[in-house]
Amino acid sequence: MNEVLKPLRDPALLLDKTLREWGGHEDLWIFGYASLIWKPDFEFAERRPAKVHGWHRALKMWSRINRGTPERPGLVFGMLSGGSCHGMVFRVARQDGRETLERLWTREMAMAVYDPRWLTCHTTHGPVTALAFTLSRKSPNHTGVLSEDEYRRIFSEATGIYGTTLDYAHRTLEELKRLNIPDRTLERLMKLAKR
Repeated sequence: MNEVLKPLRDPALLLDKTLREWGGHEDLWIFGYASLIWKPDFEFAERRPAKVHGWHRALKMWSRINRGTPERPGLVFGMLSGGSCHGMVFRVARQDGRETLERLWTREMAMAVYDPRWLTCHTTHGPVTALAFTLSRKSPNHTGVLSEDEYRRIFSEATGIYGTTLDYAHRTLEELKRLNIPDRTLERLMKLAKR
């Protein structure tokens, strides 16, 4: 395997830690802020709009498998510290929680890039503590500041096993609009792709 495609940390250890933190005594809550909103890939008992304070959605994580390649990296969303983020929380029945986390790990944590965190998510029915996949600015997969030209190039070139970065970003924006969740930064980025 190419050196760049080795996991940063042991995904199994991170899964074990997350399972211990959850405990399995109550239903599992998961916070979705990008593709989990439009393609959760797991069964859930309930879904609610939610807002997280202290984190924001950002198309600033390199993707060298799912939406790009090592030679032409694409981008996926991460949650970076600062600001706030509107998304959806999903309630998974307690008895399905372990299997759901294992499936999520295969999809989201194969390279162990994200930092799984339990965040307070504010909903119209009160707060819930949900698992969210956050990204450290110290991660080698954090892009840092990208120019408009870099975004245009990535949107025009980057394709991985799940499709293009452009399609991923577009589908996320369309679902956010459908749910009346504004994201001006993503709208501006998508306008770059059309120029």
